[in-house]
Amino acid sequence: MTQSVDVVVVGGGQAGLAAGYHLRRLGVDFTVLGADPAPGGAWQHMWDSLHLFSPADHSSLPGRLMPTQPGETYPDAGHVVDYLADYEKRYGLPVQHGARVGAVRRDGDRLLVEADSGTWRARAVVSATGTWSRPFVPAVPGRGLFAGRQLHTVNYRRPADFAGQRVVVVGGGNSGAQIAADLALAGDVPVTWATRRPPRFLPDDIDGRILFDVATARRRALDEGRSDTGGVASLGDIVAVPPVRAARDAGLLDVKPMFPELTTTGVRWADGTRAEADAVIWCTGFRPALAHLAPLGLRGPRGHIPTAGTRAVAEPRLHLLGYGDWTGPASATLIGVGRPARDAAREIAALCAHN
Repeated sequence: MTQSVDVVVVGGGQAGLAAGYHLRRLGVDFTVLGADPAPGGAWQHMWDSLHLFSPADHSSLPGRLMPTQPGETYPDAGHVVDYLADYEKRYGLPVQHGARVGAVRRDGDRLLVEADSGTWRARAVVSATGTWSRPFVPAVPGRGLFAGRQLHTVNYRRPADFAGQRVVVVGGGNSGAQIAADLALAGDVPVTWATRRPPRFLPDDIDGRILFDVATARRRALDEGRSDTGGVASLGDIVAVPPVRAARDAGLLDVKPMFPELTTTGVRWADGTRAEADAVIWCTGFRPALAHLAPLGLRGPRGHIPTAGTRAVAEPRLHLLGYGDWTGPASATLIGVGRPARDAAREIAALCAHN
């Protein structure tokens, strides 16, 4: 049976909830389809020690401040999950959990959204599926030969899972730094941290509050035709959260350049030196989870769909939200997704009113 609704929001995480909040305020009829069986989006799958970069009052979705977490300046992932579950309930957002969308297709003057829970005909669609479900691992020679364990950021949970093992962590961003520090501070896990360039730590007093301001200022400059400020990337790659600072200052982060190949027992550098390893953790980022939009034929360079704001240029009934700066400055963050969600909801409400 096919159901009709003005808007289908695909994705029940922070971006989908922000879109739902604004659509509800505008009186638009919508439903949210979330693939996860429970509230919390990607935050419910994070590693045990993960904390936000920002205090609670600077990590909130529109309309509802995140409460502080007792004893923590920077809330942990579990606190974020609780906040998102409460947010969904507080605003009565119509989220169907465990509803994975397989395809979005054109159907005359409507879009057809095919999920494993049913099919929907909608005037507009907001895609807010994020990136967590699409981890990226580079094609390093020897990956298929390595006899040890290989996993991605999405599979890492705690140092105890690697007690007594030799671990190579790959990736010079925040995830790589935090997981390398998490393992190194445990004391019983020999860790090698491999990065393509020397780690660039942001100044210790910079957290997510400043990063959001910097990203917003860059977007404003570009929109006004002024020169590119460089944004967050001009400051560094890694936020020096307390565990990362502790491991760095204690000299526990054994940083090596990226290796060109894996062997059956570890990794080998260009000069012939080797490191034996029982496990390799690939902290090498993600790609936008956009497979459900493939039938629309919209993909452009680098796998992105060209957008004007959040609206797909070649399909004005589709908005993309929360994938990164190309869908709104800092839109992949809790505090940053609110404004592009508001703008998308306003455009969609106008579209529905004239369609």
